[in-house]
Amino acid sequence: MASPVDRPPEGTSSRPHTPEQPQPTFTELYRDCFTEMVRLAYLLTGSRETAEDLVQESFVKLQRHWRRVEQPKPYLRRSVVNACHSHHRRRKRERERQRDPVEIAELGADELGDALARLPYRQQAALILRYYHDLCEADIAATLGCRPGTVGSLIHRGLAELRKVITP
Repeated sequence: MASPVDRPPEGTSSRPHTPEQPQPTFTELYRDCFTEMVRLAYLLTGSRETAEDLVQESFVKLQRHWRRVEQPKPYLRRSVVNACHSHHRRRKRERERQRDPVEIAELGADELGDALARLPYRQQAALILRYYHDLCEADIAATLGCRPGTVGSLIHRGLAELRKVITP
């Protein structure tokens, strides 16, 4: 039996209930999506620990708004992408405030990961959502908060930059 935290009280959710697609509980969504969202966050941040923290924070935010969220998985994906973007902004501010820049040690050759990390954040996110998460342009647009045409442009420009860096 689901706990009160897992499922909103009967009749309080604005989510459509259909026999073909029953409403998942919060616990089911967590179990089904945690690994996928950590993978997404890892690809956007480059750190497994940071990715797990950001995904956990996103699930906490989703749980607070569970009753009002009509589509929990897209909401969660958008929350994870936004959390990763905020993480990058914070890191950039921290680096700018440092007086003595610290040498970043190279841990190994990850040419594609390094090339992706050099891209502007929106291009990086669009490429990762398209090629690692296999989302269509409409879903990427909803996740990034832009138009589908913009997604096409972000992907095109990102791929062009990757070709410049990676092509021998």
